[in-house]
Amino acid sequence: MTIKVYTTPWCPDCRMAKRFLDQWNIQYEEINIDEQPEAAQYVIQLNDGRRKVPTFELEGRAFACSPFNLETLREGLGPLLNK
Repeated sequence: MTIKVYTTPWCPDCRMAKRFLDQWNIQYEEINIDEQPEAAQYVIQLNDGRRKVPTFELEGRAFACSPFNLETLREGLGPLLNK
C-alpha cells in the first residue's frame, strides 16, 4: 500500500506527522506542494479550496491532518497501525 503525504518543508504539522509515520515504520511518499504546483492544486481541491498540509492519500481516500491531531491521524491510518 502506498501512502502519499502532501507537505511543505516549513510546516510543523507535517514534521510531526512524518515523525509519527517514521516511529511506526510506515513507508510513505512525500510530495512537496511548494515544488509541485499540480500537487498544490490537488490538495486545494481535496480540502474545499484550502491548502491544508499534511494531507494524506491512501486506499482511494484522502484526509487532512491540519492542525496536527494525533487521533485524526490514527483514525485516518486505521489498519496500518494494527499490523
